[in-house]
Amino acid sequence: MANNNNLPSLTPEITEAFAPQVIEVMRNSIAPTANDQEFLLFAHKAAAYGLDPFKNEIFFIKYGQTARIQFAAEAYLSKAREKEGFQPPDTQMVHENDEFKVSMNKETKELEVVQHDIGFPRGKIIGAYSIAYRDGHRPVTVIMDIDEVSHMFTGQNKDNWKKWTADMFGKHVQQRALKKQYGLNFDDETITENTQPEQPRERKDITPNQEVVESPKQDGTSQERSEPEDKTEKLRADMKKKFTQLGMTTNAAINEYLKKNNVKLSTPPTESELVGLIELLDMHIELEASKAAADELPE
Repeated sequence: MANNNNLPSLTPEITEAFAPQVIEVMRNSIAPTANDQEFLLFAHKAAAYGLDPFKNEIFFIKYGQTARIQFAAEAYLSKAREKEGFQPPDTQMVHENDEFKVSMNKETKELEVVQHDIGFPRGKIIGAYSIAYRDGHRPVTVIMDIDEVSHMFTGQNKDNWKKWTADMFGKHVQQRALKKQYGLNFDDETITENTQPEQPRERKDITPNQEVVESPKQDGTSQERSEPEDKTEKLRADMKKKFTQLGMTTNAAINEYLKKNNVKLSTPPTESELVGLIELLDMHIELEASKAAADELPE
């Protein structure tokens, strides 16, 4: 791992925002897998936006040859607090048994919540809203029907959305309100390393199929086997499990993943290729887990 002395010249923003000891900890603990250029970009963005990586306001995640600099939900609230006239936002879930009404303000031509009364049992969550207040400015209200985030419940972060619906939905709508009220605009960035050109190799279809549980004996009968016979098959089983964990169980999804991440596999894949792919999948699984905290907004 390169140290500070081996880094290219740090930008003025980095040296002004972070002490040398802090930069060293960031390099070794927050972004240990980053190369020099990736770390400089990560540190520069953190410094330029005034975000604290140690408070999980900005993340560096590396998977395979791809790195991602990602802004967390906490970044929006943290920067909004620094703006003049900040007031805490009011973020609420709307349940099917609530008395909830919205009307158009004739003066501002904006939707406003005019009634939200609750009783018990409240029923299922059917919507959410967040009102971003600010002294000297009109409140900004963002209202969303749960159907507008239906894709979140089937995407790669679906488990968190199903388990923590109120937290995830509330964070999602609150970010939008803060973004509009305070003019916040954080752009996540994906970096793909440049690699040396190589001869194209045939990509093998590795879509998880039903495992073969029987193998023929020499006498023509079959014998059951409870686990893969060699290391390569164990790696393939592990790989299939991780693809399933990421919600990829079709040819199209897996091949798109391989193409997007520039993964080349021989026919059949070698042991080292499988190990590398599994490491990439592990990194991607870590990235998806981090989205529970980051919950990035769609463009």
